Amino acid sequence: MTEKYVKFAIAPMMDWTDRHCRMFHRQFSARALLYTEMVTTGAVIHGDRDKLLGFSAGEHPVACQLGGSDPQDLAEAAKIAEDRGYDEINLNVGCPSDRVQSGRFGACLMLEPELVAEGVAAMKAAVRVPVTVKCRIGVDEQDPEEALDRLADRVADAGVDALWVHARKAWLQGLSPKENRDIPPLDYGRVHRLKARLPGLFIGINGGIATLDEAIAVMQGLDGVMLGRAAYHDPALMGAVDRRIYGETTADVSPRAAIEAYVPYIESELAKGVRLAHITRHMLGAFSAVPGARLFRRILTVEGVKPGAGIEVLLQALAAMDEAAARSAELAAGRLAGDAA
Repeated sequence: MTEKYVKFAIAPMMDWTDRHCRMFHRQFSARALLYTEMVTTGAVIHGDRDKLLGFSAGEHPVACQLGGSDPQDLAEAAKIAEDRGYDEINLNVGCPSDRVQSGRFGACLMLEPELVAEGVAAMKAAVRVPVTVKCRIGVDEQDPEEALDRLADRVADAGVDALWVHARKAWLQGLSPKENRDIPPLDYGRVHRLKARLPGLFIGINGGIATLDEAIAVMQGLDGVMLGRAAYHDPALMGAVDRRIYGETTADVSPRAAIEAYVPYIESELAKGVRLAHITRHMLGAFSAVPGARLFRRILTVEGVKPGAGIEVLLQALAAMDEAAARSAELAAGRLAGDAA
């Protein structure tokens, strides 16, 4: 499985990795594995499946992350997602929010590895696509050595295809979900020790990785690396993924090229009645540190939310950024000429 599986993934992020975000990210990398936001088994089974599970063919490879703990419900939801065309089913064993805990899924399942394994086994029996788990190294007062080993052993015995590990604990009491992303210390070494103990199991690492250089360094000895907020806020880093992670000979993709490739999708979605801001909100960080980037963001956030806003707003934002960049270059050239004189 390891040789066939993905090496680089964009983490599932609530309120962020919707279908528009995923399609934008796909313009930067043809190979990265993209994840949905977490969807609960109950919503998948009883809710609006077109809204919850709809995605574009251009997003492949794309995984559906499920939240739940009942094995029968997980199996049913996994089969529904597979029938919808998803390339992987992932079980959330890492989210620490109160809402998730009250539903008996997410990070609190680190305390019930046997139940997680039952869910994995049920999904494996129901679908043919890979079934994976995303977890923490432990929760609350658990010993990460014992807790992670126990979970990994149980899901490995159940046939899990990959284990993605967010390399920090989750504190279910006393910390907010936001604080749980930063305050508990990272322990990349714990993930590497797990891989050394279970060399035959795909182990991917996640948590606190800010750049592609860091990702490449951290994943040495492991099978994959997953980036979250860094990739969302600075999607330009994904433009080199296919070359640097997968060894492709294709040219790196610039933010400008990604946006231009994304335009037909935007126009198609606008024609269906989707509001421009729902799409372009995911590209606000595309031009970090580029002259005119602030103007680009301002136009999209101010003009893009107006009723009837169309593709011309995006084109206006790009043109304004280009003009600002040209002025900046002229000023810099003038300063250089002055210094030379």
